[in-house]
Amino acid sequence: MSSRIEDYALIGDARTVALVGRDGSIDWWCAPRFDSAACFAALLGGLRNGRWIISPDQRVTSVERRYRPETLVLETLFTTTHGRAVVIDFMPRHDLEHPAIVRIVRGLEGRVRFGSEVVARFDYGSLVPWARHHDGGVEARGGADGVVLHASVQTVGRDLTTFAELEVGPGDEESFALVWFPSHEDPPPAPDVDAALDSTERWWKDWASACTVSGPYREAVLRSLLTLKALTYEPTGGIVAAATTSLPEWIGSVRNWDYRYCWLRDATFTLNALIENGHRDEALSWSEWLRRAVAGSPDKLQIMYGVAGERRLDERVLGWLPGYEGSAPVRIGNAASDQFQLDVYGEVLDMMFHTAEALEEPLPDDSWDLGRMLVEHVADVWREPDDGIWEVRGPRRHFVHSKVMAWVAVDRWVRLCEAERPDEPLQRWRGLRAEIHAEVCERGWNAAVGAFSQYYGSDQLDASLLMMALVGFLEPDDPRIVATVDAIQRELVVDGFVLRYRTDVQHPPEPVADQPARHGDAAVTTTIDGLPPGEGSFLLTTFWLVDNLVLLGRHDEARRTFERLLALRNDVGLLSEQYDHRAGRMLGNFPQAFSHVGLVNSAANLERRREGPAARRSQRWTRAGAAQGAGDAPQGTPSEAG
Repeated sequence: MSSRIEDYALIGDARTVALVGRDGSIDWWCAPRFDSAACFAALLGGLRNGRWIISPDQRVTSVERRYRPETLVLETLFTTTHGRAVVIDFMPRHDLEHPAIVRIVRGLEGRVRFGSEVVARFDYGSLVPWARHHDGGVEARGGADGVVLHASVQTVGRDLTTFAELEVGPGDEESFALVWFPSHEDPPPAPDVDAALDSTERWWKDWASACTVSGPYREAVLRSLLTLKALTYEPTGGIVAAATTSLPEWIGSVRNWDYRYCWLRDATFTLNALIENGHRDEALSWSEWLRRAVAGSPDKLQIMYGVAGERRLDERVLGWLPGYEGSAPVRIGNAASDQFQLDVYGEVLDMMFHTAEALEEPLPDDSWDLGRMLVEHVADVWREPDDGIWEVRGPRRHFVHSKVMAWVAVDRWVRLCEAERPDEPLQRWRGLRAEIHAEVCERGWNAAVGAFSQYYGSDQLDASLLMMALVGFLEPDDPRIVATVDAIQRELVVDGFVLRYRTDVQHPPEPVADQPARHGDAAVTTTIDGLPPGEGSFLLTTFWLVDNLVLLGRHDEARRTFERLLALRNDVGLLSEQYDHRAGRMLGNFPQAFSHVGLVNSAANLERRREGPAARRSQRWTRAGAAQGAGDAPQGTPSEAG
């Protein structure tokens, strides 16, 4: 049985990652990329689906973990009845063609016996490879994958598992290296473990040294930035939303999705956090990735791509995996890649604007071509219903957040042109910006509810409405914003954390006449997203609440909420997507880029408040793509908004 989500730590090499449990078991590893088939899939099944455990053979009295400062080198300290020893886990940076996991067992006090068990199962736990001894190691091949285990101690094969036993005392050290290779090639040689550890630690520290973050939350922010870097696919600049697939948003539910892909929205949010903290190279790499990935007609723009820009992300169910704690189905691929989500145009243009602003460099010509293509498309489609930021699998609707982000797309294009190409004919775009703004204020406001609603004509709230002030659509002290924030706190906050929306509320099955039901159940569903009710509180939206509270001057409340979120992090500073306040546990894919972006940005906003008005005037408001002001957008009171 897999550990609790929060019991995992992350190691990675900026191409792929592995999850290591507090018990010393690596239960998830995809190689050679984030979205490759897993070699260890016990996370979503059991021992028979693949794992690698190194743990004491004596009674363990305590387990303590930490990352070496400013790195992704993990240390797990086991105290047993006979002594103390540490297991050092990392993924080397020296040979990126052959991703590897290195594990070092080092004795500290007394004598501690350990056992190692490697259960390699390729293709998400479905394929038992052929294994044999090779040059002092054990190699296993099956399908397209191969791994070779090099160890400083003797290993033995039994019951389709590779075992080793070892004992360490003070100063003793034993090491293991498991290296992936294409099955048609010869296995790579054993790495120099000490050199790999030294070079990997130096690489992470060099990267962290560029971070400009300061203040009381520096340690938490830096750990989140390192996590975001770990979710970056370095060869292309793509950034994945999370390291895993199918960790449930509700235990036992079907809300299980594959997040090992590059959402345009998530990537722009992540890059904003990196740029704000001194990492410009990632912004340049992602900009190049974006221009390659979205090449073609704007109506073919996808909301997500593979890490190298792949477009075919067909969703499939892996029936042989029972799912995390029985939460089936386990999915790979993501059908949401075919959805129409209007908001992504705003997020991409917002990122282009702030990348140019932060880097203080003119955009290349092909970026201008991309921006023009996107804003022209927004002009054609902004009146259409869409699937929304939460990727609902019910009918399309006129989501208010989506319309706001259409306004952002046009606003950022206008501001880009005003800053760099003032000769551009802008009358049309300024008029469209005002038109979108006026429609949202009229049709998105629900006077009976006293707040902006989830979609036109709805009486329900949505946490994405917290973005309205953060992107500059309305001033934060606008009465409509104040009323909407208050309404969200009343209706969507549970035990201090924010739900995305109510999953148990009935909605009209077909609010848009020309939209057919999809996935076979949209016409009969009673939930907005076409799925059974039940999910945890969403961590990113709770960070958005923190940002709004700061903007509203409710600083003590903002800081309390932020520190409640910080307290959710596991012992090594990681966050998942959601939180179950009743069970007191994490939910959803892990670690989640969205959650760590929210932490970074909210910490910056709180720090600017602490530094005083001068600091706030000198820096733009930080959120995933935030901007100050609403351009020439009209203002008004709730009654004027209709």
